[in-house]
Amino acid sequence: MASSTHAPIAAIATAPGRGGIGVVRVSGPDLSGLARRLFGRQLTPRHAHYLPFTADTGEHLDEGIALYFRAPQSYTGEDVLELQGHGGPAVLRRILDRCLQAGADLGLRLAEPGEFTRRAFLNDRMDLAQAEAVADLIDASSVAAARGAMASLSGEFSARVNALSDRIVHLRMLVEATLDFPEEEIDFLEKYQARPTLQALAADLDTLIAQARQGVILREGLHVVLAGQPNVGKSSLLNALAGDDIAIVTPIAGTTRDKVVQEIHIEGVPLHIVDTAGLRETDDTVESMGIARTWKEIERADVILHLQDATQPADALDAQIVARLPARTPLLTVFNKVDLLDRPFAAGAGQLGISAREGAGLDELRARLLALAGWNPGAESPWLARERHLHALQAAAGHLATATEHAAQDDRVLDLFAEELRLAHDSLSSITGKFTSDDLLGEIFSSFCIGK
Repeated sequence: MASSTHAPIAAIATAPGRGGIGVVRVSGPDLSGLARRLFGRQLTPRHAHYLPFTADTGEHLDEGIALYFRAPQSYTGEDVLELQGHGGPAVLRRILDRCLQAGADLGLRLAEPGEFTRRAFLNDRMDLAQAEAVADLIDASSVAAARGAMASLSGEFSARVNALSDRIVHLRMLVEATLDFPEEEIDFLEKYQARPTLQALAADLDTLIAQARQGVILREGLHVVLAGQPNVGKSSLLNALAGDDIAIVTPIAGTTRDKVVQEIHIEGVPLHIVDTAGLRETDDTVESMGIARTWKEIERADVILHLQDATQPADALDAQIVARLPARTPLLTVFNKVDLLDRPFAAGAGQLGISAREGAGLDELRARLLALAGWNPGAESPWLARERHLHALQAAAGHLATATEHAAQDDRVLDLFAEELRLAHDSLSSITGKFTSDDLLGEIFSSFCIGK
């Protein structure tokens, strides 16, 4: 029987529910014997075979297509067997049970979430950034996100990271060669133009960081919280942005007692718009709970829209709300109901006048939202990125900055210079998985769906 880490695995690879087609996937070392048990014949690799799927008793379970991929020319790098039948949950479960039964003596077991892709990574079929892109492609909620995930899966992001890593390694190699031969009295930094090389590396890394920020926004979206006093039009604005009646709107103050979340897309970027309970002093227990939840949402917001009623003068409560808003979070003050004014609205710095009811100013609001979050359409990343990628890039930039400081001391601290280059290289390598802990791998792949 194979060890647990190399034992064959099986799972239903299609989403739960009924569909025209469903897939059961098996991966492991040498599945030719399992295929013979299931079908009574040898399957030709990479050919579609139309066959009956039968139980060990001979009962017909289904009929469909069987595909056999020999290692290493498969998704996981192992032998892979895919059975494509009808997409009913009961049918697929019976086919999966039959596979598990036929492969019991081989140690065949149910796959864990993301285990097929994890094996693809461990067998060098893809690097870690590409493996993460598989999940991102499945989860993509917009065309732009899907395009970015596909770019990452094809290796565009990894190629940029690897190119930077190679240049750092080359410079580090020259430094360490100099350290190995101290009797050679040469000015390393001058001879090998280390300072301009380091400057160019830092500039290219800054460009990559800027693109990664775009990729993070495109993948994860923005958490936008609508905050303000009751009856200023927060729910009306949510409905206007969503293009549907998502939240209840009434003239009664305090209608919204709990948060209402709606995802919209602006230029392909997902925005999670959160309508919250109006902020005010109240003795109502339920409303007080809603207000407490509002402040929790405000604390985790990427962007805060502070809504005010353009027909009402500013009061002490609005000032108190602004004073309590987190200073680290981008803020836009939005004056609603400008359609009710008898004069044009004069917006100040960081302000915008709109009419949620009439739609006036909403295009400008959408543009301001993206700008506040750091989205730059002209610098759109061609690939998706994750927060961990951004942190790794920033860590590498920090090490290059420290290396630049050491370079200012001429050749006296070349050993420290070389160490910072090593740390920068390790940070970049963690993106593609060349230096990655098992704990991180477990965390990454546990978020995948079963069967992928």
